[in-house]
Amino acid sequence: MTSSFGVAALLLLTLSVSAGLTLRLSRSPMLLDHPNERSLHRAPVPRTGGLAVLAALGCALALSLTFLAPGREWLWVAAAALLVALISFLDDRGEVKPLFRLLAHLSSALLLVAGGVLWDRVELPGLSWVLPAAIAVPLTLLFVTWMINLYNFMDGMDGLAGGMAVLGFSSLAVIGWETDLSYALTNAACAAAAGGFLVGNFPPARIFLGDLGSAVLGLLAAASILVGARHGFFPLWAGLLVFSPFIVDATWTLLRRLMRGEPVWQAHRSHFYQRLVLAGWSHRRTVLWSYLVMGACGATAVASLDMSERDQGLVLAAWAIIYAAIGLRVRLAERAAGIARG
Repeated sequence: MTSSFGVAALLLLTLSVSAGLTLRLSRSPMLLDHPNERSLHRAPVPRTGGLAVLAALGCALALSLTFLAPGREWLWVAAAALLVALISFLDDRGEVKPLFRLLAHLSSALLLVAGGVLWDRVELPGLSWVLPAAIAVPLTLLFVTWMINLYNFMDGMDGLAGGMAVLGFSSLAVIGWETDLSYALTNAACAAAAGGFLVGNFPPARIFLGDLGSAVLGLLAAASILVGARHGFFPLWAGLLVFSPFIVDATWTLLRRLMRGEPVWQAHRSHFYQRLVLAGWSHRRTVLWSYLVMGACGATAVASLDMSERDQGLVLAAWAIIYAAIGLRVRLAERAAGIARG
């Protein structure tokens, strides 16, 4: 009873701190995000929302230590998150070259590896292969670095990145609730901090996450997936399914641009959500439909853990079909709007 009350109070405080700071920072002219060729907004907007999310998570961590003893690996996750936060804050100020940013992201991934947070096996329903360190380490570096950056790429529309954080981390918290309170609380705190940020970011947004917020959330998503899978709370594919709306969109967009010979390092508006807005969908309509997909992914991942291996395989196949259908729906929306795509 006391534990449940303490957890509820901690999450409420995290939500309140994030919401309060978000509203305050939304009225500040510090670090404005000016529209560019990648943007969907038309007027400068503060991009300091990540400070509110990070401050709320810091409060949650400090208070949770009074009644929880988080695993050693979470200390390494916290160190990696601080490194990403620092380089991202400097990047928001325009003071970091892309190479230095990439090196910092790789270094944060190395911190996770040092803490034992590894992608050390390939898992599919009914199948599991343990990977040697020579493969597991570079695979982890690639995955963590990609998650940091893809979350940044997907943070391009009001309410999208914050909503993915709320629904994604909440799903992982539900999975961990029956097995590990520390894991569940960590993810619930991430969801609460993101939820507080949404009070100023839901369309029409008055504040953005900035690289600080999006990069840290990407790092935490990658770490939570790997930690949960490593401890056997869920198979790795279930954790990837939770965040698959972002993983699929960003990865598919990158591969598509590579195949078309486009410079992938340049800003663009080729993600599914951007293409829908350019085809005439409103920000609110696009983000609400995105929430539906995100929520369905999380609910499916949670429910699939009690399914047979055969049914789990059918779930993954169904989601592959759903994502193909989403891609087709985007193309149809563009065609209806008279937008040609190669």
